[in-house]
Amino acid sequence: MAEPAAAVVVVGGGVIGLSVAWAVADAGYRVRLVDPTPVRGASWLAGGMLAPVTESWPGEEHVLELGSASLASWPDFAARLTVAGGDPGLRPDGTLAVALDAADAATLEVLAEFLRGLGRSAVRCSARELRALEPGLGPGVRSGLHVPGDLAVDNRALLTALHTACRRSGVEFITTAARRVHPNAVTLVDESTVECAAVVLAAGAWSGQLHPALAPLVRPVKGEILRLRARPGALPVPTRTIRAHVESRPVYLVPRHDGELVLGATQLDVGFDEAVTAGGVRDLLRDAERVLPGIAEYELTEIAAGLRAGSPDNLPLIGTLEPGLLVATGHHRNGLLLAPVTATAVVSLLRGTAVPECVRAADPARFTERNT
Repeated sequence: MAEPAAAVVVVGGGVIGLSVAWAVADAGYRVRLVDPTPVRGASWLAGGMLAPVTESWPGEEHVLELGSASLASWPDFAARLTVAGGDPGLRPDGTLAVALDAADAATLEVLAEFLRGLGRSAVRCSARELRALEPGLGPGVRSGLHVPGDLAVDNRALLTALHTACRRSGVEFITTAARRVHPNAVTLVDESTVECAAVVLAAGAWSGQLHPALAPLVRPVKGEILRLRARPGALPVPTRTIRAHVESRPVYLVPRHDGELVLGATQLDVGFDEAVTAGGVRDLLRDAERVLPGIAEYELTEIAAGLRAGSPDNLPLIGTLEPGLLVATGHHRNGLLLAPVTATAVVSLLRGTAVPECVRAADPARFTERNT
């Protein structure tokens, strides 16, 4: 599609845009990245889970396959990034998915059976077995799954490292917002135009506002997050990522090496509203304390909300929208997880070579094909 050394413009400076820009520059292209505030947005507020197994659900087999393929590439991706830009803080400690009542346990049992049918590894655990792995779990935790193969990453260390790797690879940053993308060109809000051999649209939740074909396919999904820090005398943060269902409400707790704990995950379809609500904070803290009572002694250091890019079927959109315009968006909760496989796929698309079968399932053409 584009010859090496050709100019490529990436629109979007979150984890997907930065990963794509780094990979494309490393493949020999001249890359310009358009974003008024790169290294921010939803990626800056992510939990950092790399957990395709515990994110999966019956009917979303393609999502699991794509996530599993990307998870397998993460150790190499992190090792190369450490050399190129800095340590992204990859953690190999796995995930515990826990339930607090009979209905939540039944939800986990559906997930366990689904995974068993696909030959995926998830070990059923009793409450006693779970507490042997994470002694800080509360007395209300009754059962769960141990997924040792899941990973986690420090999202902010990752973004900082990607930004450094991009700059070292020669990526030019244009800190002006895009108004519209076209094949082979991007119109900025100041009405100037950046021309190129190919555009890669990776603007997350805002992608639908930049090209009319994406307007019905990409929507913002609001997520509120809290950051806490273990104070002296409090129980330490858990070793593993903990995902829970508390009276059917999902909550996750993701530890950091420095004693910080990231807590989410509200999911609200409220458009581009990024305000943090008192009710969202209350619910997250209440549910998290039932899972891990020790956090009541933690310092609350940050409250924020970000906008994930949702798609109609929870698969991202990775492929050619029209000649001269590629798309890499709609990753929803899995932007960090899918960054390596997305970046590799975009390089293949630019070169005109085949992408893996799991990526072909994410081709945006699937939506137009359904309507023909």
